[in-house]
Amino acid sequence: MQIILYISNLIMPAIFVMIVLYGILNRVPIYDTFIEGAKDGLKTVINVFPTLIGLMVAVGILRSSGAMELLSKLISPLAQRFGFPPEAMPLTLMRLVSSSAARGLLLDIFKVYGPDSYLGRFVSVMMSCTETVFYTMSVYYMSVKITKTRYTLAGALIANAAGIIASLIITNWLYL
Repeated sequence: MQIILYISNLIMPAIFVMIVLYGILNRVPIYDTFIEGAKDGLKTVINVFPTLIGLMVAVGILRSSGAMELLSKLISPLAQRFGFPPEAMPLTLMRLVSSSAARGLLLDIFKVYGPDSYLGRFVSVMMSCTETVFYTMSVYYMSVKITKTRYTLAGALIANAAGIIASLIITNWLYL
């Protein structure tokens, strides 16, 4: 175990040294290239910033208006038939929009039910098997100015549903 910790502590510095050596060997102006990349990154942040603010406002409205709880209550009876814990429904819906808000709900579940409970384990696996679809699509598509997403949303929602189903199956298989 100690060797794994030692290796993991050395990975990032080793990658940094390899990049610098590669740049030196290929006679790349390393610092100038770094500054150029940082400027491009800052331009991307500035272009995406309005989208991020819009998403944060939308998440705030969803949480404070009670719309998320209402939607959770409407979907829960159907989900319960498939063995889905109704307490996880708000987290499942919020995960589509905001990772940080979903993490807050995850911590609430841990406080109430415990991280080693069936529900705690299920939501932990689910958080690893799903993605913040709307956030990711809006940030990435806005940064490169894509307006026609075609089948991306449908594919992402199907993949998210598959992740939720897989996490339910895995948790039931391992912990029940």
